[in-house]
Amino acid sequence: MSLNVSPDLLAIAERGDVSDAEFAACVQESLPYAWEVVSRVMSDLRSGGAEFADHEVPPPSETERGQLLRALASDAIRGGLERHFGAKLAFQNCHRVAAFAFNAVGSDRYQAFVSPRGQLLNQSPELRNC
Repeated sequence: MSLNVSPDLLAIAERGDVSDAEFAACVQESLPYAWEVVSRVMSDLRSGGAEFADHEVPPPSETERGQLLRALASDAIRGGLERHFGAKLAFQNCHRVAAFAFNAVGSDRYQAFVSPRGQLLNQSPELRNC
């Protein structure tokens, strides 16, 4: 699963830095399922007033799962999404995406989510192949 980089965006990158807005637009176009999931969890975070929101619905197919894995496994893409939406992303079980307010990073809830214990407690037999 790769980004669809237009010739214009590639030329911009070859000349120097790409803006966050240009990069976000490329991610949105290239990985629409991942963009939708991240958008939803970020919206839930903002509307709920909590320090945490998550999305636990498995992707409908391996294509969508691949988009989510690509987006969240790449430091550049994940960082770009975090800057664009203004919150920290965390990821478990090849589909569980969480958003935390930046000031919640380091909180007990955040530490529990990203801990080895949290990962193990959120495993299930149907997720072991993902």
